[in-house]
Amino acid sequence: MVILGLNYFFHDSSACIVENGQLKSAIEEERLNRDKHTREFPKLSAQRCLKDAGLSFEDVDYIAVSIKPKHNWFNKVIYVLSYLLGLLKSKNLMRFVGHHVGHTYLMQRNFWAWYNENWGKSNKKPKVYFIEHHLTHVAGSFFISPYKSAALLGIDGSGEWATTWIGHGKDNQITKISENFFPHSLGSFYEAVTQFCGFKPNYDEGKTMGLAPMGNPDTYLDEVNKIISVDSKGRFELDLSYFNFQYLATKRYSDKFEEIFGPARKPDEKFTQRHQDVAAAFQRVLENKVLEICDILYEQTKEDYLVIAGGVSLNSVMNGRIVRESKFKDVYVMPAAGDNGTALGAAYYVYNGILNNPRNFVHDNPYLGTSYTNEEIKAVLDGAKLKYEYVEDICDKAAELLQHGKIIGWFQGKMEVGPRALGSRSILANPAFPDMKDKINAEVKFREAYRPFAPSAIVEAKDDFFDLKVEAPFMLKVCNVLEQKQSVIPAVTHVDGSARLQTVRKELHPRYYEVIEKLGSKTGVPVVLNTSFNIQGEPVVESPKDAIRCFWSTGLDALVIGNYVLSK
Repeated sequence: MVILGLNYFFHDSSACIVENGQLKSAIEEERLNRDKHTREFPKLSAQRCLKDAGLSFEDVDYIAVSIKPKHNWFNKVIYVLSYLLGLLKSKNLMRFVGHHVGHTYLMQRNFWAWYNENWGKSNKKPKVYFIEHHLTHVAGSFFISPYKSAALLGIDGSGEWATTWIGHGKDNQITKISENFFPHSLGSFYEAVTQFCGFKPNYDEGKTMGLAPMGNPDTYLDEVNKIISVDSKGRFELDLSYFNFQYLATKRYSDKFEEIFGPARKPDEKFTQRHQDVAAAFQRVLENKVLEICDILYEQTKEDYLVIAGGVSLNSVMNGRIVRESKFKDVYVMPAAGDNGTALGAAYYVYNGILNNPRNFVHDNPYLGTSYTNEEIKAVLDGAKLKYEYVEDICDKAAELLQHGKIIGWFQGKMEVGPRALGSRSILANPAFPDMKDKINAEVKFREAYRPFAPSAIVEAKDDFFDLKVEAPFMLKVCNVLEQKQSVIPAVTHVDGSARLQTVRKELHPRYYEVIEKLGSKTGVPVVLNTSFNIQGEPVVESPKDAIRCFWSTGLDALVIGNYVLSK
């Protein structure tokens, strides 16, 4: 049984292949078309997933799509009627209609045109399931989690109309407890402050999370607390007078927002303490309110474990607090917990939820994308007439470069799925050098100086450096660096003493584990600085050509690609 999963309606288009319950391949469209967070239909990723799985379009039995276009359509009609009653501004009605009706029609037309292109003349046509968006987030994540039963929480900007989904999963059964609906959205709440801080909303929320520790949350905490209230069922309500996003306006915060928090920062302006304090307050309130919801969810389910999904679940600072402060023992956040992962969620909702097949897969391996052999890499290097060195013990060579303070592009094995670089398409450096963070931000990533970098540590060294009781293989749980170790790994210790840790197991990525282990043997510190192999505004590199281009256009010192090393 072959299921092709697709996400194309919102953003971060993606595809995956599930064969007899096993996840064979998963790729974001942006890695192939080079348009970050692309909304384009995932033609390239669908083709590449099939190729990598050794399959063709004729082998597909089912197609699972992470959107149910007519779901909550009644709520949308009510929203239009509210305009007719004078509750919505007329200039924004067409924006609403264009977004929710026109976009739905366009994307459905694109899907069926693609479907007919590939199966129109075929005798065997795959059955298509359109799955409710939040079910692809939370139920899909639960079905591939390590838990037989768990509390479920989905939080994002919005799906078809829902913004939060709370429920319970046991075996193949999913039970909904409550939902929130647009415009009451924690994702939109955070997008508004992201835009206020001068960043691109629904794109740069990670920058806001990184900015928050620079500020004092207490300065505006009382004001931000007034904006959100949570009821006894875990539903929340926003004071919409602070926002414009409910009108689908370009500016997502209202004049009242600026009256209280001051003028917004323009993208090219310097950061003021005020903007940092506002970011800190919104981050803290997001964490606090989600912890409130988690407490209610625990009381409703009495489960030991939580599965969380949706774009807001990429807020790793929030996840770290859930691990430390909630009643749940641990949290499962899949590596592609945003919309890119809904292709997987849709496929597994069909496989386990609709077709009721036994659960036989745990998504603990994010290395599901494309890979290139040494022969393929060499052909590209030779074609570009580049000088390189073949090294048999490539991990020892990389560790030696890192030991001496070199910044390297690291291109090895199958590409990761999800927004975090996890040791296949990474930029690596030695975290012991105090100036390394500033150097990489300025000379390699070309991004804001305050932004932190993450550590990757072999799992055996976790407790020696970090205050985290559970593992974090997908780099989605922020923890504290032990106080006595903060001066040992300053380049990956944020201003508040925290770090977004990735724990690395040998069996999951042997080559990445080995380079960290060998750096530890040389320096006593089995930890590397790990950031995504790209420059700001571009997707993570996918191919050898992408890696070479990024290497020669940045301040990287060396490129370690397969068993080949290029140096400047």
